[in-house]
Amino acid sequence: MTGTQTELPPRENGWREAFAWPLKDLVVLAVLAAVFGFLYWALVQAWGGLQVAMGPLGDLAQNVLMGGWITVAPLAVFIVRRPGAGIVAEIGAAFVEFAFLGSPAGPMLLIAGLVQGGGAEIAFAATRYRRFGWPTFLVSGLTAAVANFLWAGTLYDWWTQDLLALRIVLQLASGLLLTGALAKVIAEALLRTGVLDNFAAGRAARRSAGAP
Repeated sequence: MTGTQTELPPRENGWREAFAWPLKDLVVLAVLAAVFGFLYWALVQAWGGLQVAMGPLGDLAQNVLMGGWITVAPLAVFIVRRPGAGIVAEIGAAFVEFAFLGSPAGPMLLIAGLVQGGGAEIAFAATRYRRFGWPTFLVSGLTAAVANFLWAGTLYDWWTQDLLALRIVLQLASGLLLTGALAKVIAEALLRTGVLDNFAAGRAARRSAGAP
């Protein structure tokens, strides 16, 4: 079940209706932000261990794990199917990570969340938020990785460092697997449990299956 179609806000009521999100959508984004904010913080702890394990290549550990810090964006878009959902979820998770869990990156994470969430949404926006199959999720992971690499590469001056090509390959692979593929697996698992029945994703799945 791919849930390739979505319910879009009614155009006859104008863009004001499109951005008047139901309370349940805002609540689920807040829950996602809280859960993934904690998971992102835990990933920061894993980052330190991976740096040690990779020895002289330890500086590349963040590129290996980077996709894991963007997983919530495509998942949020899948569930509520509204423009900006990925950005809101990423920024929310970033806020939880530094404000409540004390991430050393601090408020800079809010900018990262904006860049990462926006990058992840590019693929869905290209389909006008109508397609949510594997190809869209995987492209979302790649566009998120590219957006983040352009921002982080400039911030940390990766462009003049050695192993630039390896950084790019690792980050693209991380985006493909830990952002796109992992988010899709989680999305489908949630869909099967029925917890998304009252959201746009659940309604689209029922229509696709021919259910009333």
